[in-house]
Amino acid sequence: MTDIPLSLLFGSLFLLLVLAAFFASAETSMMAINRYRLLHLVKEKHRGAMLVNRLLSHPDRLLGMILCCNNLVNNIAAAVVTLLTIKLVGEDGILAASFALTVIFLIFGEVAPKTLAALSPERIAFPYAYILLPLSYLAHPFVWVINQFANGLLRLFGIHAGAAVGDESLTIDELRTVVREAGNMIPKRHRKMLISILDLETVTVEDIMVHRNEIVGIDINEPPADILNFLKNCQHTRLPVYRENIDNIIGMLHVRHILRVLRDKDDITVEDLKHVIVEPYFVPLNTQLHIQLRNFQKQKIRIGLVVDEYGSVQGLVTMEDILEEIVGEFTTDLQTYDQDIHPQEDGSYIIDGAATLRDINRQLHWDLPIDGAKTLNGLILEYLEQIPEAGTGLRIGKFALEVTQAADNAVKTVRIMPLPGSRSENTAA
Repeated sequence: MTDIPLSLLFGSLFLLLVLAAFFASAETSMMAINRYRLLHLVKEKHRGAMLVNRLLSHPDRLLGMILCCNNLVNNIAAAVVTLLTIKLVGEDGILAASFALTVIFLIFGEVAPKTLAALSPERIAFPYAYILLPLSYLAHPFVWVINQFANGLLRLFGIHAGAAVGDESLTIDELRTVVREAGNMIPKRHRKMLISILDLETVTVEDIMVHRNEIVGIDINEPPADILNFLKNCQHTRLPVYRENIDNIIGMLHVRHILRVLRDKDDITVEDLKHVIVEPYFVPLNTQLHIQLRNFQKQKIRIGLVVDEYGSVQGLVTMEDILEEIVGEFTTDLQTYDQDIHPQEDGSYIIDGAATLRDINRQLHWDLPIDGAKTLNGLILEYLEQIPEAGTGLRIGKFALEVTQAADNAVKTVRIMPLPGSRSENTAA
């Protein structure tokens, strides 16, 4: 052994260092690669991705092969360094040489290649797969024996190596985080839409409905002339028809249908209304938006009356309301869009107490709490636990609120001043 040329020993040591770097970077790149991007590239028939996916389908085999090869390389390197040390300085230098070998292999054979692989896993993993896949077949018998012992040891602790293989599902919260962290890969507007779609499961029709005291409808007991005049000036195309109050719903009227009646005559009768109205569609108060959207599609209906557990009408919800939760406001009626919110010169806003918190947050890009009360009036009553008088002030999160008008046991209008940077706890005064 002492007759081996120094050049061969140095060449072997360099080759072993390269192999150590190869296996170290291979291990890190395979484990650090984005599995979802990998699956996408597999669907695109990317050759390197397909090979990597085959390797990762059996991670225990892949890791077993890499670790076996890496340990083999390190042991052979230790033997080569020992021979070099004996040949150059004698047995007294073996300890120092071993220390030097450890430092060199740690830097160039472990830390540097693994860092590079972690930063660019695809650039490393895809070309490496062409080498690792055939190598895994050659080393399979030996690795299989090693894995049997390792997996048997894991089973003693109740761990089964193949139990989690292929489980790549994400929870809704994890998927929401993926979308938020997508950065420039997904345009900001598209990210908002995707998050809104995911949020449909946590939002109910109660959160977005038009409250019953804001529903515009037709009382069939009104004089026909008054009803006709109302229809001529109404901005809505679909209206509930009721008798005396909204809980006595008769049906839904599409204005287009009554216009057909008016083509043949100049006035309408109660019988004309009854002839063109259709059966109302009722929606339970706590129905989740993604379910209601599907129900609207199945029923071929665009509007529904929201009822509570006692059957009382609590509000009205439309297909457009749900779609606006995804894409944002798209109404062309600016007067309707801003009718509840009035900006002031001092930077504050006068807001109607019946305005929903979700609409306020969406229009002004605020973050008023929406996990409890649904309207601004409800939020103030929830915090104060009493009906306030005009002039009452309170602070909720980063907003200073002042009740400017209160009547009929409700807050009618509120002045809100945003307080940027305030981190104070919610307090009421």
